[in-house]
Amino acid sequence: MTGPMLAVGRVAKTHGVRGEVVVDVRTDSPELRFAPGAVLGVQRRGEAGPDTLTVTAARPHAGRLLVRFESVDDMDAAEHLRGATLMVRADALEATGDPDEYHDHQLEGLRVVLPTGDEVGVVREILHTPGGELLSVRTPDDVERLIPFVSEIVPEVDLAAGRVVVDPPEGLLGDD
Repeated sequence: MTGPMLAVGRVAKTHGVRGEVVVDVRTDSPELRFAPGAVLGVQRRGEAGPDTLTVTAARPHAGRLLVRFESVDDMDAAEHLRGATLMVRADALEATGDPDEYHDHQLEGLRVVLPTGDEVGVVREILHTPGGELLSVRTPDDVERLIPFVSEIVPEVDLAAGRVVVDPPEGLLGDD
């Protein structure tokens, strides 16, 4: 797979003896990304292995997915996938159709400013938590601030201008 890649999941552990793995989902469209026949890039840390895997089956399980891949048919083969990040090409992602929905890669790197125009920092990553999404923002003095990605606090995302406007409640940015 060539071109910019985006994470859609991470293999957490094996499940059973037939090669199934538990995947922490990192996409809003798991039914598309993990559909049978889907080809995913594989990124491992310091370990060789196939560059791509083809999904043969996926099913929900305790807030995660249980996934089977072609040529991964026993626990040993599945164990080699533990910790691997599963990727898709950025240009394979379709537009959501909703003007208020964004892919993580669209937000990462955007400047974060207050309604007054004062700089807050830069979006480093989007954290997906059970309570909702958080913008991880690195401030100019190299401090990480977590900002809930909700319309009351983030009233404007301007991709063309490369910025996110935040209107935080008192104390959120450590200003008290």
